[in-house]
Amino acid sequence: MKLKESLLSRRWFLTGLIGGAITALTAYIANPMVRFLFHKKKLPLPKAVKIAIADIDKMAANSASYFRYGYMPAILLKTEEGDLRIFSAKCTHLDCNVQYKPDTKKFFCACHEGYFNDLGENIQGPPPKPLPEFDMTIEGEQLVVSFDEKKNNNHV
Repeated sequence: MKLKESLLSRRWFLTGLIGGAITALTAYIANPMVRFLFHKKKLPLPKAVKIAIADIDKMAANSASYFRYGYMPAILLKTEEGDLRIFSAKCTHLDCNVQYKPDTKKFFCACHEGYFNDLGENIQGPPPKPLPEFDMTIEGEQLVVSFDEKKNNNHV
């Protein structure tokens, strides 16, 4: 059985084909952007990281050293008194890296001019919370650094 007239004209067929191609291209381009903006993949953090005490003894007073704790950047601060403090090096505002300024004894986030004191407390600018602090113990000739995600659930 042959129809005298087609149910679908060439114009409607090409319009549907081009519209479908544009829709597929838009979805292909938008998919990675949407996944980047809304997907939070939680990588596991190591249970502990070990740092040689000899390396810490070489550090000058009132200075900082950066290291990685899994995927998280961390900063080891040696105060003028020789005390050690370890914080996350990510600003609690927008995850920018913080730098230690020895002349002012403050951590500085250059993204939006945020400041933290040498105890990790937010003192100026937009950071809403203090820097998360790491736990540390000395085992023999090594400093064992660990991070309790439940205790420091403020920003990781």
